[in-house]
This record gives sequence, structure tokens and C-alpha cells, in this order.
Amino acid sequence: MKNTMPETGAFFARDRQWHPPAYTEIYKTSVTRSPQRALLSFEGTKSEITGPVFGHNMLNELDNDLIMNYAKPGEMPIGQRILVHGRVLDERGRGVPNTLVEFWQANAGGRYRHKKETYLAAIDPNFGGVGRTITDEDGYYWFKTIKPGPYPWMNWVNDWRPAHIHFSVFGHGFGQRLITQMYFEGDPLIWKCPIVKTIPSEEAINQLIAPLDLNATIPMDMRAYKFDIVLRGRRSTLFENRKEGN
Repeated sequence: MKNTMPETGAFFARDRQWHPPAYTEIYKTSVTRSPQRALLSFEGTKSEITGPVFGHNMLNELDNDLIMNYAKPGEMPIGQRILVHGRVLDERGRGVPNTLVEFWQANAGGRYRHKKETYLAAIDPNFGGVGRTITDEDGYYWFKTIKPGPYPWMNWVNDWRPAHIHFSVFGHGFGQRLITQMYFEGDPLIWKCPIVKTIPSEEAINQLIAPLDLNATIPMDMRAYKFDIVLRGRRSTLFENRKEGN
């Protein structure tokens, strides 16, 4: 019988060699973001390893359809239509059900819908770039969107971010609210990106790259990319907001 009970004990420890160092010269903003003192580890408290609980009644009909959830009636955003799907997994490779998965991204031209965005690419009036969904009993999720474009950023003189989608995931505890990025198979900018270069393991980088999945492609409509997310453990997905951990 498949065990679908959530984890209730201490979380598996992270492998610090798997994650990038807090300070790296090539990633300029890590100078101010990196800790100045030794990290401390604490046992997980009850509030961290239990709750929250999400239900499908909190979702709107088009929350997982970024193609349509911001479009004007009779119109659609510009760009390549794609389907992104995968599973949210626990430390032991089991699917985590009822997990809230949020996602946000730039449009096809590489521009975010944000009042402080300064990139010259045009805003798409039919694309909001945000959505959410909840995993099923096997930890499976999916959403439709427009493939985002790359964009320049002020790290050094001519640095570009590869096309990517941001993810926020909640596991069975507040200690599992984590943020990561998904890249696309075949993008040459992945291996030139200063943020990606801070990751010491090529295997870990490949875990952030979603392969093209022709088996899930919708004929004459959209291609599909598969992206699994491992919440914790020695080979967890790399998360931006959790370099430390117990």
C-alpha cells in the first residue's frame, strides 16, 4: 500500500556542497546578501513541520492558465505556447499532495509586468505572468503559459539571464516554503549566467533544467517541459531562499 502520510519528523539535512556558496564574486549582489557570521542550525519547531493546508476551493478557474488568465476577451498573449508539468517530491521521492505551487515569469520579450521594470522590451497587454495551482494526490501539477524570453540585468556590463520561470512551493510545513527557478533545455545562456555559475555541481544545475517532453505535448497547440521539484534532502532542488537548514 502506498504511504501518503506527510513527514512529521525532523527534515533531512542539506548537503552544503550541493548548494552554491553564499558569497561569490561573479554574482555581485551576493556581496551584501551573504552572511557575515557563522550559520546556526536549529531543530524544526512544531509550527515549521506542520501545516499549512491548502484546498482547491482557493483557486480560480484560470489560475494555472497564464495564457488566458490576463488576456482581454477574444485576445491572447504573444509568444510560444507551452505546457509545464511535473511532481513535487519529498525527501524519499514520494509525491507531496495538496502542495500550493506558485509561478511567475517575464513575457515572451523578457519583460516583467512590474512598475520598476526598466528593460526596453514591450509589455504584453494580454499577459500577466503569474499563476498558481495545487498538486494532486501524487504530487502532480501542471500549467499553461507563454515561454519567457531572456533579459539583460545589471550584474556586470553585459550579463543576461536565461529564459526561466520562478517557482514558490509549500510542502507540509512552513519550513518547506521554498523558491527556485526553472530553465529550459538547450538554452545557451544557462551556462553563461553568473547566478548559475555559482552552483558547484553540474548535476545540480541540470536538475534546474526542464527537458522538452514530447510525450506531453499537445499536438498543433503547445510543447511541454517537465520539471520535478524535490523539497528537501541531500539532493533537493536548489532553492534561492534557503541556503541554510537543519
